[in-house]
Amino acid sequence: MQPLMSHRNLFKQVLAILISGFVLFLAIILVWMIGYQLAYAGRIFPGVSVAGVDLSGLSPNDAALKLSQTLSYPIAGKILFRDADRVWVAAPAEMGMVFDPTASATGAYAHGRKGGLFTALAGQINARGPGSDVPPVVIFDQRVAYNYLQNIAAQVDQSVVEANLRVEGTNVVSEPGRLGRSLNPDATLIYLGAQLQSFRDGEVPLVIQETSPRFLDVSSQAEAARRILSQPLTITLPNYRPGDPGPWTFDIPVLANMLAVNIVDNGGITEMQVGLDPVALRNSLADLKVLADRQSTNARFVFNDGTGKIEPIQASAIGRVMDVEASLLAINDSLLRGEHTVALAVVEQLPAVADTANGAELGITQLVAEQTTYFYGSSAARIQNITAAAERYHGLLVAPGETFSMGSVLDDISLDNGFAEALIIYGGRTIKGVGGGVCQVSTTLFRTVFFAGFPVVERYSHAYRVSYYEKTVGGAIDPNLAGLDATVYFPLVDFKFQNDTPYWLLMETYVNASSITWKFYSTSDGRSVTWETTGPSNVVPPPPPLFEENPELKVNQISQVDYAAQGADVTVTRTVWRGGQVYFSDQYRTLYQPWQAVCQYGPGTEDPERAAKKKGLCLSPNT
Repeated sequence: MQPLMSHRNLFKQVLAILISGFVLFLAIILVWMIGYQLAYAGRIFPGVSVAGVDLSGLSPNDAALKLSQTLSYPIAGKILFRDADRVWVAAPAEMGMVFDPTASATGAYAHGRKGGLFTALAGQINARGPGSDVPPVVIFDQRVAYNYLQNIAAQVDQSVVEANLRVEGTNVVSEPGRLGRSLNPDATLIYLGAQLQSFRDGEVPLVIQETSPRFLDVSSQAEAARRILSQPLTITLPNYRPGDPGPWTFDIPVLANMLAVNIVDNGGITEMQVGLDPVALRNSLADLKVLADRQSTNARFVFNDGTGKIEPIQASAIGRVMDVEASLLAINDSLLRGEHTVALAVVEQLPAVADTANGAELGITQLVAEQTTYFYGSSAARIQNITAAAERYHGLLVAPGETFSMGSVLDDISLDNGFAEALIIYGGRTIKGVGGGVCQVSTTLFRTVFFAGFPVVERYSHAYRVSYYEKTVGGAIDPNLAGLDATVYFPLVDFKFQNDTPYWLLMETYVNASSITWKFYSTSDGRSVTWETTGPSNVVPPPPPLFEENPELKVNQISQVDYAAQGADVTVTRTVWRGGQVYFSDQYRTLYQPWQAVCQYGPGTEDPERAAKKKGLCLSPNT
């Protein structure tokens, strides 16, 4: 037990010594601090300075005086701002800086006296050793500095400028873009405040934000525009053949008017593209399309009744369809490459029947229908029109299942296309007009279709009974032919029928001095036709003749310009048979108006009616 007690006593003795030593250390420090404080009572501790000015041992008042006399930085200091080669220099006071020497001296006096025991002691020791530089107390009026920076901003700021590309006449003018620049005063004030606090001259960076334009340089686009306008544009048809339209040339002024600068989004990237304006170019190409497009045409044939084979009388022609959008792209792409001769984008269409075809493969093996109508007494002009119209259908093919439009083949009835002026029905009157007599052709086609048993899709009758369409061989009138006429005035009035067989149909037309014959060649599917007619019923006599003065006629000159006809109703019923059964039946009801004869006479003619009777004019209906 004795050794254990000895160790405990020894530990207590050591602990007491340590505590006594620490207390003694604190007492010494406390005594030193009290003595140090008393030695420098009312004075700044040694080693303390403000902005590099030593204030050791000075009272706060003396220190304030010394600082005010020594530190002239707010007035004499220099703050420099720089933007490229432009420089602005100002005194801190111009930036709103005010130095407070009294507050700064008070801060120096408080150094080593504030904080806890050890903090104060550390401040005294640090000042005594390497020295302590207390920050000066500065009042910074940022409003003054902000106004100064705004003056700099007025010289630094510049708006963003987009690069410009335009056409003046035929000249391409380009102007580069410019970066936008804007001084940020708030961010610059942060750097300025730190520099003023240092009480040293120095350069404060200007915080300038730049804004890039979408297009800074358009020189490449300008060069592309100049290439486009370097020479005229020539547009051609590919695989040019004699008789084809073109080429077409767009002169430089025309190209200049069409030149466009477009801003496009290419995968999120904004780009400037130069080329011919799509809308203007599309309109021009649409006009060219009318000329460039060509429908493929089948060969024309006649059937040799002796050999039972078809023989070509007109070669087939390859058609083409112009692709406007593809042509537009091709033109702009070529121009950008510096190419000024560009072929249109076209798609060729082969004809359904070439001139090498034979009747067996088309199903044209026999005569399946034939009809003839007569036009005794027709004028030379009317016969000319019948011949001109009939020629358009000679050798023509109708495809299986096709609905054939007579008007679409007839095309433009004009003097330039071989037609002459003859009598036509127009506006409720029979008058002279180009193409009179064409209805003799449409009536003949209608009857051929009717008796061949093909479906009629569209048919219109004449307004009144015309004697030509009821004539038989020799010129006799057969009233039972009333209601079997058809008129065509394309595009308002058309005649259409359908080839509802699996075989091609070949049409032939033949015109002589008093008749027209229409023939159908194909392969018979065994169909036959029966028909019946009511003949003219509910007959209405024509109105009394009308006599009217015509200043172009001479005295006692009489001219009949319209002819009387009885009104009547006619119903024709057709039944088409095939394989011993009714294939289909249809009915055609025609309402003919009573038609008034019209005679014209010259001014000064006495009793026009008597004069007309003497000449046999305006007497009775033309039946």
